[in-house]
Formats: sequence, structure tokens, C-alpha cells
Amino acid sequence: MKLKRIAAMMMAGVMCIGLLAGCGGSSQTASTDPKDRTQLTVGFDAEFPPYGYKNGDDYEGFDLDLAQAVCDYYGWKLVKQPIDWDSKDMELNGGSIDCIWNGFTMNGREDDYTWSEPYIKNSQVVVVKKDSNIASIDNLSGVILDVQADSSALAALQGDDATEVGKKIASTVSQLVQVSNYNTAFMDLESGAANAIAMDVGVANYEIANRGADKYTILDQEISAEQYAVGFKKGNDTLRDQVQAALDALEKDGTLEKIVKEWSEKDNGAYNFLSETWCMNKQ
Repeated sequence: MKLKRIAAMMMAGVMCIGLLAGCGGSSQTASTDPKDRTQLTVGFDAEFPPYGYKNGDDYEGFDLDLAQAVCDYYGWKLVKQPIDWDSKDMELNGGSIDCIWNGFTMNGREDDYTWSEPYIKNSQVVVVKKDSNIASIDNLSGVILDVQADSSALAALQGDDATEVGKKIASTVSQLVQVSNYNTAFMDLESGAANAIAMDVGVANYEIANRGADKYTILDQEISAEQYAVGFKKGNDTLRDQVQAALDALEKDGTLEKIVKEWSEKDNGAYNFLSETWCMNKQ
């Protein structure tokens, strides 16, 4: 009798733990009715402007404004969750975030996540100091090149998804240094610890606009071209469909066009590439 009672108590404990675990994080019941959801927790790199970044005590960005528009459409609360980019899969699969919405490249990752429709056509480029003797990608031989770890720029330089241009660059530089964020990369470039940075063109434009257009320049040739989309946990079609339906409606009523226009005009048009690369529902 005592053994049965102990076993029953243990089983109840396991069930209780399971219920508590189900209430943790951001995950909510996968209902097809958006009214059954109360919030959307968006994971983003807080050092990836203009898509998501910290400004004072708050987080802002182009992608966060898009996410806010979706939440307003359904009456959800937007939870902005900064994450370590290297840990994005753990955060998503563990349920602490509902999606990755932060200039997230879908190319080469099509089978790893459930994706929204792409909304930005992006590219990877090389940034150098204006007073350097590096005028083109052909001048990168022997230089030290910084790149963010686990980034699309790194994937374009090495590995299965490397482009021909990327392979050429990687084979000629003296060092390919992986850094945790672009602030570190620009500090390296400024101090001479690095001669160039491989990075997203949007972030490059943002950083140059804020650090001095007279100090840095983007080389003409792209390393790779890609598309941005919202990434959800593989198989989470329900939430993807809800977010996509909202984006489609907001595109139709002009809300998204307004957000694109507002960001494109910030800082005297420093981010006009957003209007030029916006591709939602475009062939």
C-alpha cells in the first residue's frame, strides 16, 4: 500500500512539473484563433541596427516596428527579447521566444525554420576606412577581416553556402576574425586591429551614418545577396500563418508602407535602402 501511495505521489509530482513547464517561457496554446494569444515574444540581436538595437533604456528598430504593427493588429502585447545570436536556436526551440525577427536571412536555412514570406532583399558587403588603400575586393589580399560569428556574412565567406566572391576573399585575407558584435568590429577597424569588416549592408549604412560618412565606405561589389524573413520554430505553421495574415493586411492598408517610409527618411535618408530593398508580396 505504501509503495503504491509513493508511486502515486511521484506521478502527481511529475504531472505538476509538466504543467508548470508548460506555463513557462513565451509559448502559448497553438490555437488557430489569434484571440487565444495575448502576446508575441520576438527574439532579436540588440546590436543589429536598424532592425533591432538598444537606444537609451529602450529597444527599437525597423523590424521591431513591424512586429509592433502585427501585435497592434491582433491586440497582442509585444515582448522585445534581446538574445545572444549564437543561442537563437536554443531560445526558439526552448520556447523563451516565439520567433526570430531581426534581419534574419532565410537563404540556406529554408529547412531549419518555418518562415514568413520574405520582406527585404539584402546583401553582404565589405566596409573599410576611407583613407585606406583598399578600393575594391581585389585589394583585400593579406588584410585582417572581421566578421560577426554565426552571421550571413560568415556563411558567405566559408562553408557550404559560401559564394564564389566570398571564397575568393576568404582565401586571400591573412586573417578572418570572428567577433561577437559589430561595435567590436568597428573598434577594431578604427584602431587598426582589422582592415575591413564583412557585414550586412543595412547595418553597414546605419553604422557609417552614425560613426561618420567621411570615415568609412562600402566597397562596390557584394559578397552575396539574400532575403530577410521572420523565422518560427520548425512546424509552427499556426503562428506563422497568423503573423503572415496580419502582415498581408497591413501591407494592403498602407501601414507597412508608412513604416518603411518613416525609417527610410531617418537621419537624412541614411536608411533609404529599406524602401529600395522592401520586397513583401513583390515578385
